[in-house]
Amino acid sequence: MKLQVTIPCYNESKNIPLLLERFRKILNRNDVGILLVDNGSTDNSPAIIRELVPNYPFAESIRVERNQGYGFGILSGLRHSKSEYLGWTHADMQTDPFDILRGIEILESANQPQNVYVKGLRRGRPFFDEFFTFGMSIFESIYLGASLWDINGQPNLFHRSFFEVWEKPPSDFSLDLYAIYTAKVKDMEVIRFPVEFPPRVHGESSWNNGFASKWKFIKRTIDFSLKLKKGL
Repeated sequence: MKLQVTIPCYNESKNIPLLLERFRKILNRNDVGILLVDNGSTDNSPAIIRELVPNYPFAESIRVERNQGYGFGILSGLRHSKSEYLGWTHADMQTDPFDILRGIEILESANQPQNVYVKGLRRGRPFFDEFFTFGMSIFESIYLGASLWDINGQPNLFHRSFFEVWEKPPSDFSLDLYAIYTAKVKDMEVIRFPVEFPPRVHGESSWNNGFASKWKFIKRTIDFSLKLKKGL
């Protein structure tokens, strides 16, 4: 397989059928697939995944028995995948699966795809979310000395060789920051492309649900940034 994209699923029972159907409709090549990681869900996501995934040849699934963080679910999937290219995106249907096909085409068309990191750049978000992202981007770019905009944009795609050099990647939402900053430090070409980011169809974000959650995210990101600057 050329590319298998990891999609962590935590209590996304209503979105999983939509996600699989969307992939079925847009997938126009047989060397691209997805890996659903049931990231310790407590709803009926495990049953839905067991029932539906066998009906979709491009899909595979694994389960993490206990939720240990967003990043932990993604890392579990990346370690499981055997494809030449790796990546991840979200299961909440705010990121269109078609963006994965756009991203792999960008990656494959590069002169040196092994040295390229492809990442979506979100558009169409609420003003407060855009303002929050802008502020965090300014802080990270200045503090870490690299251009780091819309750190949590999806999808993320890269050659397997990049993942193999990661050292102690974080198990929480800091994984997106770790990955793009590591790519910058290693002088990889980071290619961003615009993606639409509509409201969630079903469910609620497990972290982005108010000012308190954003403040917690800010503190956690700053703490990790201090470690990241020292470590890399």
